[in-house]
Amino acid sequence: MADADPPDLPAARARSPVRRSRVAVADEPDLLRKPVNTLAIVPKSARITTLGRKSYNVLLFEAQEQGLDKDVFRAPLERIIKGIDFDSNDHALVKKHLRAMVSTTVEWQSPTTGEGSSWNVSGLLAHARLSKERGQVWVEWSYAVNLKQELLQPTVFARLRLEVISQLRSHAGVALYEICTRYKDIGRTSRQAWRWWQPVLSGNPPSERTERQEYRIFKRDTLKLAVAEVNAITDIEVELVEHKQGRFIDEIQFKIQPKKQASLGLGQTLGQAPKPVEMGLIERARRLGVADDVAETLCQEHGDAAFSAALDALDRRIATNFPEPLRDPARYLRALMPAEAHKARLQAANRVVELSARDDPQSPAARELQARRQARWLAEWLNRRREQMADEVAGLSAPAQAELVLELLADMDRRKVHPSLRKRLHTSGWQHPMVRSEMLRFYATAVHGAGWDQPSAEQLLAIAAEIPEDTVPAR
Repeated sequence: MADADPPDLPAARARSPVRRSRVAVADEPDLLRKPVNTLAIVPKSARITTLGRKSYNVLLFEAQEQGLDKDVFRAPLERIIKGIDFDSNDHALVKKHLRAMVSTTVEWQSPTTGEGSSWNVSGLLAHARLSKERGQVWVEWSYAVNLKQELLQPTVFARLRLEVISQLRSHAGVALYEICTRYKDIGRTSRQAWRWWQPVLSGNPPSERTERQEYRIFKRDTLKLAVAEVNAITDIEVELVEHKQGRFIDEIQFKIQPKKQASLGLGQTLGQAPKPVEMGLIERARRLGVADDVAETLCQEHGDAAFSAALDALDRRIATNFPEPLRDPARYLRALMPAEAHKARLQAANRVVELSARDDPQSPAARELQARRQARWLAEWLNRRREQMADEVAGLSAPAQAELVLELLADMDRRKVHPSLRKRLHTSGWQHPMVRSEMLRFYATAVHGAGWDQPSAEQLLAIAAEIPEDTVPAR
């Protein structure tokens, strides 16, 4: 099962401090050789964020390029991250993530029992330092002595495409992709207790809350979304496999197979240097008064385009001070997301559908299949959403429902709805098939806002994960 360097490449090949030429390797992407013991890390003291894990991968790639003979590694900060003001002396966001990499204690373990050579516990980095030299900001870092050899010249590792990882949004998606890439030639990961996967995929340290979490919640909130994200974006397909002990799920693993064609057209990026990790939107949100954790969560849930649009609106609102100064930027930003992200949702949904084509995405047959899948995902989501609204209305007290009916009647009068519908609502109640949709629309818009019937990209991914592709009916 070990995956080592090919025989014609010495395991301890020399590495220059200068980045190697991309011309010589134009036929293949730069791959991060990530040791197996770093794939399934378990945080013990604090959460590992998506941005933190991506940044760590880029730092490790840089260190492997510079070589084992160095104890301390250095690189221009702009090669590690992008989107911040490098001319500013305030690098609070960068410092936060570097501080977390040094202070967050993690257990290093292989996804396969017995594959890793040892067990270790340490910080992700031993130290980190920022300095400004001749107008350029540099980052300096090092690794724990007991891990340096294995990190820089691993004997058992996964070959990771950083340009693929840069497209993934969630920590669970990144972690699952890294682990499954290690075993894609084998076709499946090892079986592990499902609770073993909890901290590994979520990036959250074990706690009383996670101990109380049921498998169905973990599957709904983490596993399905991670699988859907990996399948939609990366160059592999994964499938969750569950193993029962009695009536309950005890262990899980993942089947893996390469895609016939990489979803992202990765050939266009082969031979290029790994892109820096994008932190510009989070830095911008920080300047507008939004906490990093809130900003990262909203950006992860809604995507860069939607989040950027919402930040534009927040910036305008803060600048106007009308009708009064904004007291809670984070709350306002949350409220903005559905409306500001309307166009971005549709674009993201179309992108998800396009990425689902398995053979030739440009062929007429593939486009027709994509359109049918999109229609089915949207229809299924809307059906569930309407039933959710119906349950909420039915859960109201009788007086509250009666008041809601009166408000809907008044709304129908204002809109000059046909008298037969108003009469049916008055005589038969809101659950009558003729007026049920009117009530659900009226209630949902009032309670959940105008975007109540517009799914996010993540919600469509969740639906796509539940509906097998071969169940899409042919026309």
